[in-house]
Amino acid sequence: MEELIKKKVVVTGIGTITPIGNTVEEYWSSLVIGKNGCAPITYFDTKKYKTKFACELKNYDSSVFFNRKEIRKLDPCAQYGIVASEEAIKNSGINFSKEKRERIGVIWGSGIGGLLNLEESISDYVYGGRSPKFSPFFIPKMLIDITAGLISMNHGIHGPNYATVSSCASSSNAIVDAYHLICLGKADIIVTGGSEAAITQSGIGGFNALHALSTRNEDYKTASRPFDENRDGFVLGEGAGCLVLEEYKHAQERGANIYAEIGGVGLSGDAYHMTAPHPEGIGIIFAMKSAIQDAGIQCEEVDHINSHGTSTRLGDIAEIKAIQEVFHENENIHNININSTKSMTGHLLGAAGAIEAIASILPLTKGIIPPTINLFHIDKNIDPKINLTPNQAIKKKVKISICNTFGFGGHNVCILFKK
Repeated sequence: MEELIKKKVVVTGIGTITPIGNTVEEYWSSLVIGKNGCAPITYFDTKKYKTKFACELKNYDSSVFFNRKEIRKLDPCAQYGIVASEEAIKNSGINFSKEKRERIGVIWGSGIGGLLNLEESISDYVYGGRSPKFSPFFIPKMLIDITAGLISMNHGIHGPNYATVSSCASSSNAIVDAYHLICLGKADIIVTGGSEAAITQSGIGGFNALHALSTRNEDYKTASRPFDENRDGFVLGEGAGCLVLEEYKHAQERGANIYAEIGGVGLSGDAYHMTAPHPEGIGIIFAMKSAIQDAGIQCEEVDHINSHGTSTRLGDIAEIKAIQEVFHENENIHNININSTKSMTGHLLGAAGAIEAIASILPLTKGIIPPTINLFHIDKNIDPKINLTPNQAIKKKVKISICNTFGFGGHNVCILFKK
C-alpha cells in the first residue's frame, strides 16, 4: 500500500473584525498596547440584566460593506464573517480567475450563528398575535452554515464548503478541518475562520443564567482578567477572524506571502461535563500533546502559548494544570510566554479561535507577544513562576506558537504554528 505523504499547509492571508480593531492592522496594534475593548452595552437596555457591559465592535457601519437589500438578508454574524473574509482574501493576493475554483473551499465556524435574527423574529411572532408572518430570510439568516455559503457565492468557489459547530472551539475546528483537507490533497486553498454576534438580550441573559459572565459592572474595564485571583467570569465579545490556508508548493508557485506554517493540530474531548472543563485538564493535555507530536517537535521548542484563558474560575486553572503537565519535563517551562488576548477582546465564543489564531501567528513575524492585561494578583493556585506575560507586551524571537481553544461540551482544539 502506498504511503500517504502529508502536504505542508501555510497561512497566506488573514483578516479580522474585533472589539479592538476592525482590520488586522488595527487589531494587532491594539493587542500590543494592551487596549481594552470592554464598554457598556449599547445594543439594548440592560436595566434588568446582571451584566451591563460587553466587548462590542466599535465604529462598525454595515452600510459601508453592504447595500440595503443585503443588510436585510444578513444577520450580523454573517456580516462580520464576510467582512473578515474579504480582508483575508485581499491580503492573500489570490486571483480567483487564475485558479481552479473547484480546488478552493470555504469552511466556517460559529457557536451560535444568527442569534439576533432568531431573537427578533420570535419576538415579532409572540408580540404580533402569534401570526406566522415570518420573513423569507428568517431561516437562512439563522443558519450557521450560511456564512460559508455566502463567501463561496461571492467568489465563485466550488471546493469543499460547510460549517463547523463545537461551541467556543468552532472556528478552531474549522481551521483544523481546512488543514486536514489540504494535507490530504482535497483542496489547494481554503478560506476558513469563524464569526459570532451574540451580544443580544438572549445572549447576555442566557450566559448570566449559567453564571458564566462577569458582573463587575462598576469596574467593567478590568472585568476580563484571566488568571487573576479576583476574576468572576468572562466578558462577551463579537466579531470574526479569517485565515487563508494554502498548500505550500501552490503558495510558492504563485509567489504568495507566507505568514506561518501549521505544524500540527490536536483534538480531544473531556467526556466530563456540559459546561465545566475537566478539573485536571485531561482533554486539554491530550490535545496539546497530540499537536506537538503531530508537528514532530520537542516541548522545549515552544516559545508562546495563546491560552484559551477566558477569565472563569474553573477554566483558567484547568488550562494551567494541563500546560504544566505537558511541559513539566521542559527545563525552560517558565520561559514560555503564556498570554490571554481575551483580556482585551473578551470572549468571541465560536469566533475566538480564529482571531486568536491570528494573535498566535503574528508574533512569529513581528517578534512581539501581546500581554495578558488586567492581571493584578495571580491566582494563588497558579505557580508564580509561570510566565503569564502580565500587562505589557514583550519583544521575543518566536519560532513556534500554540493556540488553545476549548468549548462547552468538552471540545478541545490545539493548533501549533511554526515560523
